[in-house]
Amino acid sequence: MLPQLELSFYNSYSHLTTLGTIQLQIVAPCKGYPLAIKVVGKSLRRKPIEFWRKRALAWSKGDSIIDSETEVLLRLQTSLDALDEKKAFIKECFLDLGSFPQDQRIPAAALIDMWAELYEDLDKDFLAITNVYELTTRSLADLVVTRKETVEDDDYYSEHFVTQHDLLRQLAVYQAKIDPSKKRLIIGNCGDNLPKCLTEQKHQPIKPRLLSISSDETFSINLHNIQLADVEVLVLNFNTKSYALPEFVEKMVNLKVLIVTNHGFIPADLSNFHLLDSLPNLKRIRLERISIPSITKHLIQLKSLKKISLFMCSIGEAFSNCSFQISNALPNLEELNIDYCNDLVKLPDELCNLVRLKKLSITNCHKLSALPREIGKLEKVEVLRLRSCTDLVKLPCSVKDLKRLDFLDISDCFSIVELPEDFGGMGSLKKINMRMCSRLQELPSSVLDLGQLREVVCDEDTGALWELFLPDLRNLHIKLVKENVNLNWLHKLQ
Repeated sequence: MLPQLELSFYNSYSHLTTLGTIQLQIVAPCKGYPLAIKVVGKSLRRKPIEFWRKRALAWSKGDSIIDSETEVLLRLQTSLDALDEKKAFIKECFLDLGSFPQDQRIPAAALIDMWAELYEDLDKDFLAITNVYELTTRSLADLVVTRKETVEDDDYYSEHFVTQHDLLRQLAVYQAKIDPSKKRLIIGNCGDNLPKCLTEQKHQPIKPRLLSISSDETFSINLHNIQLADVEVLVLNFNTKSYALPEFVEKMVNLKVLIVTNHGFIPADLSNFHLLDSLPNLKRIRLERISIPSITKHLIQLKSLKKISLFMCSIGEAFSNCSFQISNALPNLEELNIDYCNDLVKLPDELCNLVRLKKLSITNCHKLSALPREIGKLEKVEVLRLRSCTDLVKLPCSVKDLKRLDFLDISDCFSIVELPEDFGGMGSLKKINMRMCSRLQELPSSVLDLGQLREVVCDEDTGALWELFLPDLRNLHIKLVKENVNLNWLHKLQ
């Protein structure tokens, strides 16, 4: 494709002193996409160099190749137009991908939170992932799994990431822009250069359900022309050491999902978190690369919050030294996810007062060495996931009181040397993942009381320990797995 551009230059202009520079300026926005390079080369073929310079200047100012190349748009559009009415919601999900910055991996967990609240038919995690697969089969997105274990089915998607070619993202943004219903509003790194329709009250107000804002610093511009009360999902992307939630957040009375992502390398301080207190419908919060101590300095109370996810956050002593009790701040919390928070050493005992908690997931927190002694007080917990907490030495004896626990994941907890003597007290346990618990030498005899246990996922050595109990645990199936090395994790998680 590149020679075609060179040929166009040679045929249209004999003076080639600026060939290399302008050529690169033209090719770069095509992002290596053959279709785009072909269409752009064709559109500029045999035209004077001024046309090439004009195109390069427009793209340098942030114009999209989708805006200027109708043929590229029409070719890409065919993938969307092929979706019939029954698959229309897949197009909606595709457009939602434009809410995340270019050249960044999109956490599938973030999409799960968005889609669960935006679409009635996607209220379960696996249904959302099914939609991701629908997009991949149509070449509208790609799915990267940083650790793939095909034998498991436990709704664990924290290591699933969606990627998308830049042109496809531009198509999603373009479609959102021309959508007459304005269900999505995507604001990029435009600084003060926002469209007047958003900042001047004389224009007709728009009512987006999804608002996405990307900025290099705190976004402080007043959005006069947006019906903020209609926003249900707010996505905030930034790259700075400190960030303040925009003041207008407190007007989003119907906000259900808040996703805050710092794309820098160091966890950022987050202020104005108290503005969320006034939001009666906020159900889900996802924070990525945020310093949690910065949001626990002031009293907060999120009565409606059901789920909170912390990814690559700095936690330290935030839970122990915060200015409020966790159970009072999050009285109705049902799901807590903490992933890749490398400075988390110990969970506070006060966490055990979250009596409505159903899912507790602490994964890839390699310095976590102890769980609260009274973890058994979490009587409603159905899923306890401790995957890859490599410094975790043991489970508290009180786990026997988790009478509703259905699934336990201690895979890659290779510092655990023994299980509690009363481990069999978890009478509702149906599945255990204990792959790579390599230091475990024996099982307590109380496992005979696990009458509901149907499946144990483990490696060969641990499987041999369970085989001793198979005559009594007749419904138990042992799944032996081998470590599946996947080098995707070596890439920066973005």
